[in-house]
Amino acid sequence: LTGVSNHKFLSHANSLFGMGNPLLDICAVVDKDFLDKYSLKPNDQILAEAKHKELFEELVKKFKVEYHAGGATQNSIKIAQWMIQEPHKVGTFFGCIGKDKFGEILKEKAEEVHVDAHYYEQDEEPTGTCAACITGDNRSLVANLAAANCYKKDKHLDLEENWKLVEKAKVYYIAGFFLTVSLESILKVAKHASENNKLFCMNLSAPFICQFFKDNLMQVMPYVDVLFGNETEATAFAKEQDFDTKDIKEIARKAQALPKDNKKRQRVVVITQGKDETIETFPVVKTDPKYIVDTNGAGDAFVGGFLSELVQEKPLDQCVKAAHYAANVIIQRAGCSFPEKPDFK
Repeated sequence: LTGVSNHKFLSHANSLFGMGNPLLDICAVVDKDFLDKYSLKPNDQILAEAKHKELFEELVKKFKVEYHAGGATQNSIKIAQWMIQEPHKVGTFFGCIGKDKFGEILKEKAEEVHVDAHYYEQDEEPTGTCAACITGDNRSLVANLAAANCYKKDKHLDLEENWKLVEKAKVYYIAGFFLTVSLESILKVAKHASENNKLFCMNLSAPFICQFFKDNLMQVMPYVDVLFGNETEATAFAKEQDFDTKDIKEIARKAQALPKDNKKRQRVVVITQGKDETIETFPVVKTDPKYIVDTNGAGDAFVGGFLSELVQEKPLDQCVKAAHYAANVIIQRAGCSFPEKPDFK
C-alpha cells in the first residue's frame, strides 16, 4: 500500500447507513402532450396510481429511455461514497427488491460504485421503478414502488448480521419517501442513533410526504439531527404544522425548535432554495446563489455531498460546500450519474 501509509482514513467501512426505496429509474425526454395525458406537473414527485400503469409502457415504447439505478436515499449514499472514494463500502444501503432482471441491475450498479448494498429480496412484487419524465430543465418523477414497498423490519433489519451493520454506522440517512413503507424500521434506526449520540438525518422529500404522511414524519422528528428539504417541501411542511409563515428562514427556525430527544445535539435544518437564492442552514452558513438545486437528481446529490463530509466529522460549512459541489456536478449529467473521480478540496 505505497503512498497510503501516512494517509489516515477519516471514515471506516459501513460508517454511513442509508435505508430506502431502491428503484430503477427509467429516464426519457418527453413532450408536454405526454405530461398532460397523464396530468403530470413538469416538476414533481408522485407515487404511481392505477391511471399511470400505461405511462411506463408508453414511455419505453415511444421515447428513447435510459436506465439508471435510483431511489433517493440510494442515490445520496452512492454520491457520498463517490465523494469519499476510499475506503470502499463506507456507505451501507438497505431496501427491498424483487428477484428479477431489474433487481440484478440494481445489485450490479451498487457494486460498481462500491456501496455495500444488502437488499431484502422477495418474489411477490417486482423491483420498483421510477419514470423520470424530462422536459427542458424540469423532471417529473412517477414512482412505482412495487417491491420497495415490501421492506419488512422483522424479515431484514432485525436479522443479527444486518443489525450489526446498522451498529457500525455513525451517520444515518433516510429520505422521507421511506415513511410510506416502514415507519417501524425508521424508528428502530432513529432511536439507536439518538441513544448512542450518533447523527440521524432525514429529508422531507416531497410535499405529499409533509401532507399525507405527517403523522409518521412527526413520530420520527424528535430523533432528527439534520433535516433536509427544498423550498416547496418546507412551505408544505410549514402549512401542515400551522407555522403560520411562508418565510423560509422562519420555517427553518421553527423546524429547528421542534421537540428533540437527544439534547446533546442541536438540530440543523438545511433548506435548498433553487437557483435564485441562497441556501440557508441553521446555524447559518453562507452559500452561493449560482448553484441550481432542483429535482433533477441534484437534491439527492446535494445530500450525498453533505453526508460525505459529515461522516468525516468536518464542520458544517465544509459539508455545505461539498453538497454544492456534488449537486453542481450532477446537474450537468444524465440521471444521477457522476464522473470517475471528484475534484473537490
